[in-house]
Amino acid sequence: MKFKTSSSVIKAHDISQLRFRDTPFVKLMNKRIYNILMVASRYDMFILEDDGRVDEQIFNEYTSLNLRYPPRFTQVSNNKEALAELKQNHYELIICMPNMDTGETFVLAKQLKKDYPSIPVVLLTPFSKAVTQSLSREDLSGIDYVFSWLGDTDLLLAIIKLIEDHMNVEHDVKTVGVQTIMLVEDSVRFYSSVLPLLYKFVLSESKEFSKEALNEHLQMLRMRGRPKILLARNYEEAVSYYKKYGDNMLGVISDMSFSRNGVKDKLAGKKLGEWIRTYDVDIPLIFTSSESQNREHVNEAEDLFIDKNSKTFPQDLRKAIKENLGFGDFIITDPNTNKEIFRIRNLKELQMNIRNIPDDALYYHLSHNHFSRFFYSRAMFPVAEMLKKIDVSEYASMHDARELIYATIVQYRRMKNTGVVAVFEKDRFDQYSNFARIGDGSLGGKGRGLAFIGYMVKTHLELNNHQNFPVTTPKTVVLCTDIFDEFMEANDLYPIALADRSDEDMLNHFLAAKLPKRLVSDFLVFFEAIESPIAIRSSSLLEDSQYQPFAGIYSTYMIPYVSDKYMMVRLLSDAIKAVYASVFYRDSKAYMAATHNLIDQEKMAIVLQEVVGSRYDNLYYPAISGVGRSINYYPIGNEKIEDGIINMAFGLGKYIVDGNIGLRFSPLHTSNILQLSTIELALRDTQTSFYALDLNSVTKDFSVDDSFNLLKVRLKVAEKSGPLRYVASTYDPQDQIIREGYYEGGRKIVSFANILQHDMFPLAEILDKLLKAGQKEMGRPVEIEFAVDIADQKHASFYVLQIRPIVDSREVMHENLEKIDSSDTILISRNALGNGLVEDVFDIIYVKTDTFNAAKNPMIAREIERLNAEFLASEKNYVLVGPGRWGSSDPWLGIPVKWPHISQAKIIVESGMENYRIEPSQGTHFFQNLTSFGVGYFTVNPFLENDGFFDVDFLNEQTAFFETDYIRHVRFDKSIVIKINGKKRMGVVMKP
Repeated sequence: MKFKTSSSVIKAHDISQLRFRDTPFVKLMNKRIYNILMVASRYDMFILEDDGRVDEQIFNEYTSLNLRYPPRFTQVSNNKEALAELKQNHYELIICMPNMDTGETFVLAKQLKKDYPSIPVVLLTPFSKAVTQSLSREDLSGIDYVFSWLGDTDLLLAIIKLIEDHMNVEHDVKTVGVQTIMLVEDSVRFYSSVLPLLYKFVLSESKEFSKEALNEHLQMLRMRGRPKILLARNYEEAVSYYKKYGDNMLGVISDMSFSRNGVKDKLAGKKLGEWIRTYDVDIPLIFTSSESQNREHVNEAEDLFIDKNSKTFPQDLRKAIKENLGFGDFIITDPNTNKEIFRIRNLKELQMNIRNIPDDALYYHLSHNHFSRFFYSRAMFPVAEMLKKIDVSEYASMHDARELIYATIVQYRRMKNTGVVAVFEKDRFDQYSNFARIGDGSLGGKGRGLAFIGYMVKTHLELNNHQNFPVTTPKTVVLCTDIFDEFMEANDLYPIALADRSDEDMLNHFLAAKLPKRLVSDFLVFFEAIESPIAIRSSSLLEDSQYQPFAGIYSTYMIPYVSDKYMMVRLLSDAIKAVYASVFYRDSKAYMAATHNLIDQEKMAIVLQEVVGSRYDNLYYPAISGVGRSINYYPIGNEKIEDGIINMAFGLGKYIVDGNIGLRFSPLHTSNILQLSTIELALRDTQTSFYALDLNSVTKDFSVDDSFNLLKVRLKVAEKSGPLRYVASTYDPQDQIIREGYYEGGRKIVSFANILQHDMFPLAEILDKLLKAGQKEMGRPVEIEFAVDIADQKHASFYVLQIRPIVDSREVMHENLEKIDSSDTILISRNALGNGLVEDVFDIIYVKTDTFNAAKNPMIAREIERLNAEFLASEKNYVLVGPGRWGSSDPWLGIPVKWPHISQAKIIVESGMENYRIEPSQGTHFFQNLTSFGVGYFTVNPFLENDGFFDVDFLNEQTAFFETDYIRHVRFDKSIVIKINGKKRMGVVMKP
């Protein structure tokens, strides 16, 4: 399909891929009238107010139309007061009510135009023949508009809005394609009565359309996209407006007789219409005239004529605008009989009925731009712009046109739903909805994070450059914290919740309580919109906060999706109540106390989210789940701290959350994965089982253990069916090699090689972009949770499940360690892995340097193993220092310990010696354990300049707590503080 599209539209919207940018309504109508100076006598003001305050009347008018920022009026009585007031205060509009006996007002107007050329000056006067004659004699060069006061405050609203429209029209049309309606009229009295009518109609219709916005805030913003009204008072002004805004004009309402070339022309309107028709044959033209014989000059097959003298003129004009300028219902008509087929009230109805429109009716409405006008009038600019730019002849068939419109609406609704916290409306939530809230309270920590993810995915278009690998978020509904409050109070649960009860007893009391009945109908609508199991996740006020690590404290349940909707309601209700109960479990209360928070101040929102994955027999799981961090405190090889780190696994994310071994890699270094560097590591340190949701678990009772219906199964189970074939490599025991890809026989290694090394999907690229965007948006390092569902070799979807700021359980290290004097330290490393502050270590075990003999390394390993067992029994930690590579399988290169033999070490130090120079391992032998347990790893070469410091003499001076020929254990009375600045890769161990 060819598109005749302007470059600005192509820039704004990727039409070829139906990618729409959201309309920035917040940038519209930015120039406002906040203060109005009224130059009028007290009597005139009294008449104007009609025994009431103008401010109050205007405020009431604004409120009724859902408008913001009503202006404030200041009244002055004469020219002197007006000039004095303007020197002191700022005004956006001056309205003068002149005393027609003197010319003072016109003198003032000229003075104002000279001194304040940017402030519009409006003349407002009661009208009569005498007034008209007086005005014709005056110099009106200082007056921008003259209006006839007919005793209706609607005129003041119209004046304010007309001036605001004039101030904003150029910017708003250029920015998003806001539409205009042009009124061509030179009769002051007539436009003074028509403009209030026009504005009242446009504003009330816009208020109605704004209800399609997803929440109150967006409704207010959507009002800014309403059509602007332009008042042209002669032929030349009308031509100028059309040349400038004709491409964005819904229609023209024109008098028949007005000035043309400075002379009154009785058929100027007809000539204007003929000129406009040379540019646009479909634009609606509505002619008005007080001379009924002018009807004969109007082709009523194309245009409309309304008699100004008609008693029903206001109603006739409203009807003409509603039916022809895209307002009101979209009436689908049969072009042959002109009879109504059906009507469409909103976007959702159009989506549901577009395939029911007959071909000839569809062709007729498309060829006359009725579809684009329908969207334009509702401020749905991206869709309107696209449909208007496609000539109906460019469609191969009406079937293609129908499908394009359908796809356009779907894509537009998805775009509008992404990144927005919508109010849950039962008649609006469907499969194209994305994120909605039930209740008026807080979304909680997780809820806020999820809402923020939606915003990020929407605004960072670079995340969705791959059609076969879209980045999205799961459908989500949040039960806000006020539902929790209502549940707790209605069931009188606080006395039970705050009592010292077992977790099982607490859960049973909560399960016996009742959720608000109105939620059932909301749940049923939610079930209609999804077809997958549901995750019920905690979202407390304190979770995922920027300064407190509360993640993982409360429960998360999953329930299968079953066809019996009332069974689903029971399962979902029990899961919600079980999450509520977890706030008051003993571990939760203990954690609250440890973090100095009050349990009775904790509020719980609930996140209901579709589970990412697919069904495989009676199991449900995604191909990939993982956690990513934008900062990596354990970089190896060429990795940098800021490159980030990913830990991901096959199956549900519980595998990673529980601390099992996933695949760990940096998204910028996917060919440098330690676990796959040798066959031994690949067989030992990769995944052998995975988690899945048991779809046959609907009869199981809810338990304190939120994984009661999850199964941990061997990888072998996934070989029969499922996505293992896309993520696995195969170990060939005969040839002793690992073959990238899935082959029959041989053990399967979860290597993700097809994806990470062979780019089946751009996973590493997306993760890198997402982490960088998240850190930029949050202003600090972030952690994300994600999942990938693979449909086949060419199609998969990436889901962002959560984003949170990284909060280290140990204190974050901001101190500049370079400034610490080495005489105050035992150890300094400029090649340190890890991050944070440790203040509860009193012991150092070190290998003696003076008696060191590499031949004795196996014996040293056994001695350290015995000491570690004592620390394990007493639940204490220590600093371990020794030469060579810790954990080396070759005893000549280092001390051959296994992880269990040194598991209580808080810091492990490889300290080089002058006569024993071994390439440092940087902890690669224990890398999974270091990262899982947050153990620091120092590399120190004291014999090299600026490569670390180890004060072994200081340690030798201390009394040994334990000593052999080869190792020495020193215990201090005061703690030895350990400081690691992960960003600078520097660490120190301080003297006590």
